Amino acid sequence: MAGKIIIDTERCKGCGLCVMVCPKSCITISEQSNKNGYFPAVSDNTGCTGCAMCAIICPDAVIEVSRDDNTAAFEPAKKSKADLLSLNGGPTG
Repeated sequence: MAGKIIIDTERCKGCGLCVMVCPKSCITISEQSNKNGYFPAVSDNTGCTGCAMCAIICPDAVIEVSRDDNTAAFEPAKKSKADLLSLNGGPTG
């Protein structure tokens, strides 16, 4: 099953965690910086299996992975801080 990696390169900080966990070495760090001055991760999708390890480990939730059957392997939750706090009963301390 083939996968497709979509990286929001303008939000990526280039930490390299996705590069380290990709079992197929589909992701590299760009030689060009984004508008924030970071060198983001980029993917050519060659060999991607859609395992979504890259998306799972991304601390900034800027990676989405889909599979060739058009199902999302992993899509980061898009929730606001208020939404997340309400799940836990509100802010503490």
